[in-house]
Amino acid sequence: MFFFSTNQFRRALLAVVFTGGVTGGGAAPTGLQQLRYGNPGLAVDLAVGLWAWPMPMDYDGDGDLDLLVSCPDRPSNGIYFFENPGGGVMPVFKPGVRLGRGYRNISVSRVGGTDRVLIPSREFVGFRKRGFAESVSLFSKGNIHPNNVRNNVWRLVDYDGDALLDLVIGVGDWTEYGWDNAYNARGEWINGPLHGHVYWMRNTGSSARPVYAPKQFVEAGGAAVDVYGWPTPNFADYDGDGDLDLVCGEFLDGLTYFKNAGSRAQPRYLAGQRVRQVNGGELKMDLQMIVPTAVDWDGDGDVDLIIGQEDGRVAFVEHTGRVVDGAPLFAAPRFFRQEAAGVKFGALSTPVAVDWDGDGDEDIVSGNTAGYIGLFENLGGGANPRWAAGRRLKANGKVIRIQAGDNGSIQGPCEAKWGYTTLSVADWDHDGLPDVLVNSIWGEVLWYRNVGRRTQPRLAAARPIEVAWPSEPPKPKWFWWNPRGNQLVTQWRTTPVAVDFTGEGLVDLVMLDHEGYLALFKRRRTAGKLELLPPRRIFVDEDNRPIQLNSGLAGKSGRRKISVADWDGDGRLDVLVDSANADWWRNCETRDGNIVLKRVGPLGQRQLAAHSTSPCVVDWDGDGKPDLLLGAEDGFFYHLPHDEAREYPAKARTARKPK
Repeated sequence: MFFFSTNQFRRALLAVVFTGGVTGGGAAPTGLQQLRYGNPGLAVDLAVGLWAWPMPMDYDGDGDLDLLVSCPDRPSNGIYFFENPGGGVMPVFKPGVRLGRGYRNISVSRVGGTDRVLIPSREFVGFRKRGFAESVSLFSKGNIHPNNVRNNVWRLVDYDGDALLDLVIGVGDWTEYGWDNAYNARGEWINGPLHGHVYWMRNTGSSARPVYAPKQFVEAGGAAVDVYGWPTPNFADYDGDGDLDLVCGEFLDGLTYFKNAGSRAQPRYLAGQRVRQVNGGELKMDLQMIVPTAVDWDGDGDVDLIIGQEDGRVAFVEHTGRVVDGAPLFAAPRFFRQEAAGVKFGALSTPVAVDWDGDGDEDIVSGNTAGYIGLFENLGGGANPRWAAGRRLKANGKVIRIQAGDNGSIQGPCEAKWGYTTLSVADWDHDGLPDVLVNSIWGEVLWYRNVGRRTQPRLAAARPIEVAWPSEPPKPKWFWWNPRGNQLVTQWRTTPVAVDFTGEGLVDLVMLDHEGYLALFKRRRTAGKLELLPPRRIFVDEDNRPIQLNSGLAGKSGRRKISVADWDGDGRLDVLVDSANADWWRNCETRDGNIVLKRVGPLGQRQLAAHSTSPCVVDWDGDGKPDLLLGAEDGFFYHLPHDEAREYPAKARTARKPK
């Protein structure tokens, strides 16, 4: 096989870099651009956007293993090449270079010294020269399972030791699970689980002309292999006895090992057991939707695992060489590192810009799908800041992580490790220190009080935001649980914007109420105490109708990310709302005590969303005009200077007279 030399290879790949932009000279790019670290020498976790499908291989032919990682989602869709520059088992990889379109359910099978890259029923032949735009058919059907599937990974392996490559297929079946809103009054899920099965199809032809026999379930312990969705099967000799065992991933965070108690030619798999770490505990990834690939990464003769997860990061899980009770023991996952490029915080990042550490510049505080809250410190640089690596904020000495667990997500227990934190930062108790207000997958609004100093913030444990409800606190009708006391419970994954909207000197709250209407929770002092009043639907459209930003039910509810700022400099606070990028809802007038908002349209030209974006404003250049900062679902931050935003004629920005 022909390989480029390393230098030839780098020159050949100069065209497209991780952001999807083109390298080279010319005018500076305009419009929404990915925020960059601008911090030479900094290393951060290697990652693509939302979802990581890793394919370890020596892609550039220089003798070490590189990483190809597929990201199938917007806006970072692509297959990215992360070059291994050397440096041992855990090198600092070069930033990703986009090779072409990204795919779900893509995998690499290393057979006979050759890397074979497959998607369902198809193979990319000669992908090093031809790329990933064209594939050839391996089989007539892309889905061999009788039901629709949410996961469908195809691999080539000599399953039965006859020197011919068979097909193995892992499928995720959600038929019994349904989708959402299936809890009883005790918070118990009454639908079925996810299922994850593995098939094999025997090659009855030849290597040159394969003919595949009808599908068969791979069985273990006398029944079809069945893990919790997303199985991604990996056949390899994990216990060193000469036959092929099986390791499967799942939709959540763990792996299952199936020992082959038969032979190389006649496999017989025992019932599955959870893959374990050297400390005796179950091996778990930090996040879910895990995609394992088996390979001897460190060259020590045993089979390791390279695992991608939902936030785009990829980890090395080392086989320790130890086998206990017939099962391999692995080391704890270690996430690969890369030279810092784009600033990213997991997936579905939700940034706000604030001078968190009191040094006079705007930092970034952000939530994400994993339920963390991260801080990116602005190291200076004016209009083009240099950024420190993100770090997770703590409260009461522990890293903040909000997770759904078994019953915190309306979409069911398969979302146990997600948190979807979305937040704002403001001096909620008016003590001169910025606090953090957070909503999440649970739909309860929490307050992390800053009990430190202005230049040394320190957060206390979370406490619920309370409202002076006149009667029973409301909640979305599909919640199985009830608010505690006067707790504020509203639609999930919606931003709680803490801002002095009334101009009366107290921090109010602007957000969606429990029915999806944009509402003002006004603040007042009563007997020297701060009090949050029940929501008023004062935000209306041009026809005086209350603005309902989401009328969906259960899992389709909420999800709206908003920011409040005077975008056009007219002295009135506008609302920016997630959209393809961010929609500007202009505050046109006050009418009969209501705020008339007109949806003008998106501020940028570029589509960043398939699920959601999260807007806020910044002023790093100090010109007094708000610029746009967006968190996208790929987890990266995108910046748009005010003067590069879309311009709208005055007619489009003016409210109509009421009918």
